Amino acid sequence: MSDLPFTLDQLRILKAIAAEGSFKRAADSLYVSQPAVSLQVQNLERQLDVPLFDRGGRRAQLTEAGHLLLSYGDRILSLCQETCRAIEDLQNLQGGTLIVGASQTTGTYLLPRMLGLFRQQYPDVAVQLHVHSTRRTAWSVANGQIDLAIIGGEIPPELQDSLEIVPYAEDELALVLPVFHPFSRMAQIERDDLYRLQFIALDSQSTIRKVIDQVLTRCGIETRRLKVEMELNTIEGIKNAVQAGLGAAFVSISAIEKELQMGVLHRVRIEGVVVNRTLSVIINPNRYRSKAAEAFTQEILPQFSNYKASDKGNAGEVLALEPTTSPLGSL
Repeated sequence: MSDLPFTLDQLRILKAIAAEGSFKRAADSLYVSQPAVSLQVQNLERQLDVPLFDRGGRRAQLTEAGHLLLSYGDRILSLCQETCRAIEDLQNLQGGTLIVGASQTTGTYLLPRMLGLFRQQYPDVAVQLHVHSTRRTAWSVANGQIDLAIIGGEIPPELQDSLEIVPYAEDELALVLPVFHPFSRMAQIERDDLYRLQFIALDSQSTIRKVIDQVLTRCGIETRRLKVEMELNTIEGIKNAVQAGLGAAFVSISAIEKELQMGVLHRVRIEGVVVNRTLSVIINPNRYRSKAAEAFTQEILPQFSNYKASDKGNAGEVLALEPTTSPLGSL
């Protein structure tokens, strides 16, 4: 076959229809007319001599051939984007794009600081931050849609052999209380005191909630005895609820810097218990790595690879970010 039976535009249209579920919504997302989309699909099916969509239902459903073409089409389009970024790199960071991924907590509280510092040094580089679950982020790195990511959960088993996973930093999950709680006058409580508290927690299926339960269990704490009075789906919601006096919570130390500085939350330690999770940097070693990604890895990541908490009187504690020797030199 001397000529390819499809064009890149046709692959983009196929991908848009699969994502949107209809020809009309796909046309709207691509800023073209619906007849133009329909014509391109008809031409593509004629050139391939196979139907790509089942036309019987209300939603555009791919046939087996359609799914196969979409799978290869995703890879082709991803390589095209990779090629364009490699060519942009010839300008030596006088342009180009950096795409970083993160799980929810790191993406909300840590990455904005890191990317802000990067933009100060490289103002001509366009920066994108994609914040999703650890699983979705890992797949985006594997598919080449993201240059690198910082995550706090477990990588899907099916991706662990294809991604490079480097432990990056320890993220402490601190126990915080309302400032007027009786325990707020104490710097440390006993393990059994946990069973007397009312807790506000993330959903039981969330990654951080599972990590907290696992660490507490390893420390001999019976998580079933902890009184979880309220479950919320955001860290901000939990912090506000604790501040309002509705209960105690375990929250990433990176998420409560301002509240500790302002003295609106009280952090208390538990005797003999430190709740840590490991943050990791993940990349796909088989994908092209842009100069922007290299610069971010070598110049920005080492500056944030360790947190040091220091006492600050009644206002609680503030975080000082220390430059450290990073394990990322091999990335």
